[in-house]
Formats: sequence, structure tokens, C-alpha cells
Amino acid sequence: MHTKTRKGNSSKNGDEIADVILAASIQNGDDLGPIVRHAFEIDKPEVLLHQLNYVVKTKQVEIEELCKLHYEEFINAVDELRGVLVDTEELKSTLSSENICLQQVSLSLLVKLDDLLDSYSIKKNITGTLKILKICVQVLKLCSKCNMHILNAQFQPTLKILDLIEKTYLQNIPMKAIRMAIEKNIPVIKSYIEMKVSAEFNDWLVDIRSTAKEIGRLALRQAAKAQQRDDEIRTRQREAEEQSQHGIGDYIYTLDIDLIDEDSVLAFDLTPVYRAYNIHNCLGIQDRFRSYYYDNRLSQLNLDMEISLKQSFLESHQPFFAQIAGHFVIEDRIMRTARGLLSSTQVEMMWDATVAKITSILEDRFFQMDTVSNILLVKDNIILLVTTLRQFAFRVSPLINIVDNMKDRYHELVLGEYTKQLTNVLINDTYQQMVITKYSDYKLYVSAFHLQLEDMPPVFPYIAQFSSSVPEVCRIVHSFIADSIRYLSYIRHVNLYDDVKMYLDRFLVDGLNEALLMTIHSRKLGVSQAMQCTVNISFLEHVCDLFFRHAGHHCGIPSQLIERTSVEAGLNAKNVLECLQSVAFGELLSLVNSKADEFLALTDNINWTANEVPQNENDYIQEVVIYLDSLFSAAQQILPMDALYKVGGSVLQHISDSIVLGFLSDSVKRFTFNCVIGIDNDLKILESFADRKFENTGLSDLKKECSLRDCLIESRQLINLLMSNKADDFMNPVIRKRDYGILEYKKVAMICDKFKDSPDTLFGSLSKNRNNAKQNVRKKSMDVLKRRLKDLN
Repeated sequence: MHTKTRKGNSSKNGDEIADVILAASIQNGDDLGPIVRHAFEIDKPEVLLHQLNYVVKTKQVEIEELCKLHYEEFINAVDELRGVLVDTEELKSTLSSENICLQQVSLSLLVKLDDLLDSYSIKKNITGTLKILKICVQVLKLCSKCNMHILNAQFQPTLKILDLIEKTYLQNIPMKAIRMAIEKNIPVIKSYIEMKVSAEFNDWLVDIRSTAKEIGRLALRQAAKAQQRDDEIRTRQREAEEQSQHGIGDYIYTLDIDLIDEDSVLAFDLTPVYRAYNIHNCLGIQDRFRSYYYDNRLSQLNLDMEISLKQSFLESHQPFFAQIAGHFVIEDRIMRTARGLLSSTQVEMMWDATVAKITSILEDRFFQMDTVSNILLVKDNIILLVTTLRQFAFRVSPLINIVDNMKDRYHELVLGEYTKQLTNVLINDTYQQMVITKYSDYKLYVSAFHLQLEDMPPVFPYIAQFSSSVPEVCRIVHSFIADSIRYLSYIRHVNLYDDVKMYLDRFLVDGLNEALLMTIHSRKLGVSQAMQCTVNISFLEHVCDLFFRHAGHHCGIPSQLIERTSVEAGLNAKNVLECLQSVAFGELLSLVNSKADEFLALTDNINWTANEVPQNENDYIQEVVIYLDSLFSAAQQILPMDALYKVGGSVLQHISDSIVLGFLSDSVKRFTFNCVIGIDNDLKILESFADRKFENTGLSDLKKECSLRDCLIESRQLINLLMSNKADDFMNPVIRKRDYGILEYKKVAMICDKFKDSPDTLFGSLSKNRNNAKQNVRKKSMDVLKRRLKDLN
């Protein structure tokens, strides 16, 4: 029972839930197809119908409640609508009556309105006519102005007016005849303007080519003035530095107003170019004008660079350089001012072609020159061209390279020219000491080249230790330095000082040294002249450092830097001149000795087999002493003390050697003791002379290890040995080292073989009987020495 009740309740609850779900689906507008299909699939359509009925009942209840709610409001709305209909009928009748009244009142106004509209139409026609007339009048006025500008050759405003007409008025001109006439004449006017400006530009091309040379000359002249001002400024700076170093005082720098060039700006008329370019821009054909301008200017440049082979390059190079400079000054001005007419690339291409042509011409003509002055003139003009065009940022390094490549050739010619001058000076020199009587001459020949040995003021007449060739050589060297710097000082040459020093060194070695060598070897100089030549070379060696400083000073090197570097990096020529001085001194000694040989002639002047004991010296020795006295007198005036000592010692050494060689001569078969006594007398005269000169000339003050007498030591030791009673002591090492250290075994053996103590004559036995015991002892000692020397050999 309870089970059935629960089932009944469950079934009832399930039906209610299903009804609610179905109602919700219908309310939401969901598709009921699945629910219907499900009811038929489970075969329970009745349940579905029951549910639908339940939903219908539910809705009917709701509808009834809704109708009840809105019925009263509907009745009220219907009542209000009926009231509105009544008011509408009343309003309609009112409007109808008002319309009738309005039509009666407005009839006269409508007539007036029609008149007003006619008036407005007439006004509109008149306004349109005035507007057309105004446009025509404006266009005609512009055409009139255009004609006036054309008559006055004012083409720029003419083109502006034409452009204004074309862009603003032409399409708006209502009158066809006027519009067609204007359209027809505009191209004609433009063609006319183009023709006129082109003719004007062509005239300018002709004029500017002839004017370019003068423009170039002016530009080169300005560059030369600027370069001269720079040189003057550098000179003043060097003078200021020198004065500052010497403590002379403050040096005031001033601005020289006279040196300022008022015409520093190159003035030439480019108006036709600007005008033509501007007109072509306005015509829209600027590209064609650019091409036309560049082609014509390039053709002119090619014509300007043609130089006839028959024409002298020395005469033609200046106008040639002026033409080139003027051409590119103009092109640079046009490139910077006429914007767009000429590009920097075009100018560079034009310049590169010009540089190649100039380089070819210079390599063909400039390198063939063989005159120093001509080379300098062309070089200076090349540098002026370089300086001028460098201001306009043109690439000038190829031209500088041409000048640089020519410097060796130039210096070869300069070296040859100045070497000839040196040779002439050395050939014409008398090699006598200069005698200067005036202070002006002293400054000119001595102090100008720092040849004074002391800082004391000179006493006139001033006798210089050198001959006239020394200041002349210094002047020639200074001229060489000046010419070298003049060539090398281009564009502030970086290695100017090094190059000048190199060429100066080459000139001193290859020029001065060779000229001096030729003078030494080829010219027949006397003894005093040879002495003076040696002294001259010592002075030239001394001034080598001064040449070095002089070159550095004129190259703008500070004096302090020159002083520091001169010690470390002096001229190689100084070493060469030191060697040359040795050569000259050797030639002097050879000349002195050969002159002494003329007076010696021992084999002819000495009686080698004298029978009697001589009481005095041989006759020749007086002539030798007179020669030596004159030699020392001349050397004392010319040579320094060291050189005097060397000359005196050398000639005495040579006389000593000649005495020894006289004993060794093949023409001397034998000699006697009496001959030895005579030579001993001669040697005493020479030794006395040597001692006297050593003291009187001041050579003793030199503190030399050997005196002049010591130069005769070999002959003295030989004579002492031949006159000794103990000649065999020569073989004693101790005695030999002490008394005969200079003598050689071989020479002594040969001389002793020729020594005969007594003459071999018919009365030799009688003479022998008269010899004393001393002579016998000497003979025995000599015989022992001979025998021992033979055994030694």
C-alpha cells in the first residue's frame, strides 16, 4: 500500500518536473522536435499531450490575467483618440480659411517676385561678362609686359610671365581666339629667348678663353706675393730667434700694411653663364646646357694644352701655366657659385686629364733642360702653379713629384757648374797668404765665413793664414747651398734640411775634394805653395761644420737644434777632407824631400875614397842648410806648430835616410874612414841646425818625445859605428839596443863590406906603416864585425 503510494507520488512528481521542463522550453523558444521524437520513441505520446495541455492551461490563465490588466487602459486610449479626431476637424477648417486669406493677400507679392528673379538673372549675366573681360584684360596686360621685357632683353621675367600665363590663365581664357594665339606664340618666344642667351653665352666662351690667361697671371702673381710674404715672415722669425739667443733684446713683430694685397679677390664677369644657366633652368632644358657647357670648356682646355714642338718651352711655359691656372680658377668659381651647372666630379676629371698632359709635357721638355737658371725658372713657375691651384683644393701631388724627380738632375748640373768655378779658383790662386788692409775687406773675406781663429779685433794690415781661394771656395759653397735651397724649398719641403745636407755633402766630396785633388796632383806647386795648400785644406775642413750650420739656418732649423745635431750627424765631407789633408801633407813632404834631394846628391858631392882627413864639412851641406833654413822660415809663417814639427822632422829624417842610402848605393863600391869623418862633420852641422831650430821656433814647447835631432838618429848611429874602435860591440845585444837600436843587420853588413880603413894605392904600404895603434884596433874591430855579420847572414 505504501509502496503504491510512493510510486504514485514519484510518478506525480515526475510529471510535474516534465511539465516544467516543457514549459521552459516553449517559453525560451527552444526546438520541441527532440521532445516530441522522444515521446513517440518511448511510445508515450499521451504523456506529451498531457504535458502540452498543461502548458496551454497555464498560458490561458496568464492571458486572462494580462487582458484584465490592460483593458481599462485601452478604453481610455480609445476615448482620447476620439477627442483628437474632433480637434483635427476643427484645425482643418481653420487652415482652409487662412489659406484663402493668404492667397488673396500674396497675389501682388508674387508679381513683384517674378520681377526680382528677372533682375537677378540680368545681374548674373553682367557679372559673368565682367569676369570674362577681367581675365582677358589681365592676360593682355601680361602679354604686353612680356613684349616689353623681350624688347629690353629681360628674359627672366619674360619666362616667369609665360609660366604664369600657362599655369594660371591659359586654360581659363574664355575667348578661343585669344587662347589659340597665346598657345601658338609661347613656344616661339621660348625659342627666341633660348637663341639669344645661347648667342650671348657663346660670345662669353670666346672672351673668357682670351681672358683666362690674364686671370691666371694675376692668380700666379698673387701666389708669388703670398710666398714672398711667407719667406719674409720666416726670415724675421729666424732673426728674432737669433737675437733672442744672443740676448740682444726684445724683437717686436709688426704688421706691414703695405704687404696686404687689396686685389686679393680675382674679379671676372660670369653673368652670361649664370643668366644662360638660369634661363635654361626656366626652360626645363638645364641638362642639355650642362652638357653643352662642359663639352665646350673641355674642348677649349684641350686647345690650350697644345704646345708646338718648334716653340721654345722656356718661352712658352709661363703663358701655358697662366692659361691652365686661369681656366681652373674660372671652373672652380663656376662650380661653387653656379650650383648644379658643374659638378666636382666633372672638374676633377678635367683636372686629372690636364695633370696627365702637363706631366707628359714636363717629362718630355723639362727633363731635357741643361741650364741651371732655366731649370730654376721653370721649377719656380711650376711651384707657383701648384701653390695657386692648391688654394682651390686641386690635387697637385703629380706636379710636385715632377719637381721632386728633377732634383737629382738639377743638382748634377749645379755641382758641375760650381765644380768648374772651384777648379778655376784653385788654378788661379797664387797660394800666398792674404794681406787685408781694410775692415770692410776683413768682414767680406774673413768674418763673413767665420775664418777668424780668435775673437780679438784684427790689427791691420791683417795677414790671414789662408790664401785667397779659401774665402772664394766658401762663397761658392754658400752659393751652392742657396741654389740647392731655392730648388728644394717647394711647398715647405718636409725633408728640406736632410736633402740640402745630402747634396751639400755630395758637392764637397765630388766637387771640392776632386778639385783639390787635381790641384795637388796635377799642378806644379812650390814648397811654400804646397804648405799654403795644406793650410787651406785644414781651414776648409774646419768650416765644414759651418757649412752644415749655414745650411740648417737657411732651411729654417733652430740654431739650438743645429748645435745638437751637428755633433752627431755632421757632413761626411769633413772626413774626406781630413783624408785629403793627409794626402796634401804627404805631397808636401814628398815635395820637400825631393827638393832636399836636389841639394844632397851624395854620390856626386862626397869623395868616398878621400886620402886626407877633411878639416871641414862637405861643400853641399851649406846649400842643404840654407834650404832647410828657408824651409823652416816659410813653414813657420804658414804652418801651425804641429805641421811645422812634422815637416821639419820629415825632411831631417829624409836626409838621414839619404845618408844611409848613400852608403848603400850601388855606385859607391867602397869608402874610407876619411869619408866617414867628412860625413860626420856634415852631420854635426845638421844636428846643430836641428837643435837651434827646435829651440828658436818654439817646437820645444810642444813637449814632443823626440826632438829634431832625433830625426837624424839612424845616420848618427851609423857614423858612430863606423868611427868606433869597438865596432864589434854592435853584436852585443845590450850595447846594440843602447847605441845602435835603429840600425839593421843587413844594412850594416852591406855598408861594412864597402868600408876600407886605408886607401889601396901604390904607396899603401908606406901609409900603413904610418897608422897608429888606434887605427889598428879600429880595423881589427871592424874586421871582427864583418866576419860575425857574414856568419850571421
